[in-house]
Amino acid sequence: MRKLIIGNKNYSSWSLRAWLLLAHFKIDFEESVIFLRQPRSEAALRKYSPTARVPVMQTDTLVIWDSLAIAESLAEEFPQKDLWPQDRRTRAHARSISAEMHSGFLNIRSQMPMNIRQVCRHTPELSPDTESEIDRVRIIWDQCLRTYSGPFLFGDFCIADAMYAPVVLRFQTYRIALTEPLEEYTRAILTLPAMQSWMADARQEQADIPAIDAMIVR
Repeated sequence: MRKLIIGNKNYSSWSLRAWLLLAHFKIDFEESVIFLRQPRSEAALRKYSPTARVPVMQTDTLVIWDSLAIAESLAEEFPQKDLWPQDRRTRAHARSISAEMHSGFLNIRSQMPMNIRQVCRHTPELSPDTESEIDRVRIIWDQCLRTYSGPFLFGDFCIADAMYAPVVLRFQTYRIALTEPLEEYTRAILTLPAMQSWMADARQEQADIPAIDAMIVR
């Protein structure tokens, strides 16, 4: 039995990526939540992860940390589930934009942290670098949806969609304007049963991170 250790569902974007893949593709797992930025958080995480970060997945024989490493491991273990597109060229494209998200978009991460329970009343004033990254996400989504005809980035839901799912939530929280095709994509992500389950749990959590909540424009 595999076990996935995650952080707060309201805030932990990296946790969401791995959890969403497991839940959407109906891969059996047990979840364990460790609330982040608490006095004992790091000590609790070190029991599972050498980096003291989430997510981390344990099996009977393996410990796998980092969301993209977990995704690749699941794709390798369950080839019949098509976590990546089958076509080689399409798969290369999906891997490229997933890696781009994994290693970049630092301004979006810092200025627009994931916060499911709250929504800005007004679009916040964002830095030029953040605006540039938002534009890049729009371009990626638009190109994929035009090329592969939706409803997800490569037709069917895959690892690339899981990598961008926290951005969908961020765009909702911070009221980022999107074209109708991109809005349709965000609706496709938000209405996934697994995504609905994650968001429902996030809204019920009792642990807050005040520093993140304070960034919401009221």
